Amino acid sequence: MTDRLLTVEQVAERLGTTVRFPRRLIEERRITFVKVGRHVRIPESAVSGFVADNTIRPVTIHPNTLRKAA
Repeated sequence: MTDRLLTVEQVAERLGTTVRFPRRLIEERRITFVKVGRHVRIPESAVSGFVADNTIRPVTIHPNTLRKAA
């Protein structure tokens, strides 16, 4: 199965950002990309991986570790 290649504009739309953000990710080599001639494409799996790697999970607090206010 081949991975779909997305344009910078499509990646920006999926991330809910301007095109400047994915371009910066490419420039800083923080996301996988493919050069097709002078065009840049980003695999769908790279976008999913970027989101997964940068997802912060909530901290779970157990009731017996809570302190009462003084």
